[in-house]
Amino acid sequence: MPPSTGTVLTKVSLKASPPNGAVRDTSSLAGVGSEIETSFRLLPFLPVRAKWTALITEFEWNHHFADIQKYGPFKSFHHRHEFEVVERNGVGGTLIRDVIDFEVGFGVLGSIAQKLFVRRELEKTFAHRQSVLSRISF
Repeated sequence: MPPSTGTVLTKVSLKASPPNGAVRDTSSLAGVGSEIETSFRLLPFLPVRAKWTALITEFEWNHHFADIQKYGPFKSFHHRHEFEVVERNGVGGTLIRDVIDFEVGFGVLGSIAQKLFVRRELEKTFAHRQSVLSRISF
């Protein structure tokens, strides 16, 4: 999460992911049924904080995992994290794609909020994520 959100991990309840021959200990990975709770600033320029609980609903090794907002500021939020092995200029790597489906709620006010700042804040969040991911190598 971008530093401006002041995101803090407040609670983690992990359910082991399914077995995988390459990974011996999956107990520290977030499998289906895991819950991750955070606290963050709704808008970076305001001191108001919100809680968010994500529930992992799908997990397929080397392909994707998905989570939904169990508790948080949206009416609904589904986030699918997809992974694809790629080669570029002779170098192997992983392409990570985020597929987001969300609904702000709150009728007309929510539609206005989405157009004025919600979409922009989400775009900043995922741009930050892509920036961080591009600097990670294993």
